[in-house]
Amino acid sequence: MNTHDARFVRPALAALCAASLATLAACGGSACFGLDGCGGGNGMSNFALSGTAATGKALASAMVTFSCARGSGSTLSDGGGHYGIAFNATLPCILTVTSAGTTLHSLAFAGGTFNTTPETELMLVYLASQLRTSETSLIADFPSNSQFQQVLANQADVLAAQSAVVTNLQQRYAVTLTAPAFLTTPFIVGKAGVDSDLGALAAAGAITAEGMPDSAAVSLLSTAGLAHPLTTTSTPSSGTGGTGSATGGMM
Repeated sequence: MNTHDARFVRPALAALCAASLATLAACGGSACFGLDGCGGGNGMSNFALSGTAATGKALASAMVTFSCARGSGSTLSDGGGHYGIAFNATLPCILTVTSAGTTLHSLAFAGGTFNTTPETELMLVYLASQLRTSETSLIADFPSNSQFQQVLANQADVLAAQSAVVTNLQQRYAVTLTAPAFLTTPFIVGKAGVDSDLGALAAAGAITAEGMPDSAAVSLLSTAGLAHPLTTTSTPSSGTGGTGSATGGMM
């Protein structure tokens, strides 16, 4: 290579390296170089999701499935109920954790930590009621229902539902929850925080011996959701959510 060629090749290589590093950073450190950056070439992006499945005790070796607006995945939890997966998908996703006779649900509107507990189950009950449907129908129709996808992708709507669960449980069962951000707060079974809150709710009767929300708690959140319907929801941007149209409160 002569000196004249080097003047053009070296800046081009530097620009390529800079672009590659920017792509790596955007992918959260994952090596996903290509024409589509972090995408899978089909409009989907690569996301890493993790969390803990617990009922007051760990849901160990449980099947964890992720059903997203586009794409899906599955993995097993470890002995502490922790799970993690990286896959191509279009958010949001509904999470389903199955262990023996216990099946719990949660959701993810972005990459990161999203737990699955009886509290997240009640959050979906509340959201379903806000949408004038049942939790069962919300989960079944989610892959083809754009309104359901829009609401579950909207961070403001989801966090309002989380707050409604906290408010209603605290007032109905006289339990002060120490971790109100139960959906996204990392926790370890046996430690203070989300797990100790689950233990307190179980002792108060909000969670059954099987690790499921008690029927009275389900009815409580269903009624609360009906009282705060979601009539319109703004389109979320970049997976961070937009402005919701309703707030949750105690019935």
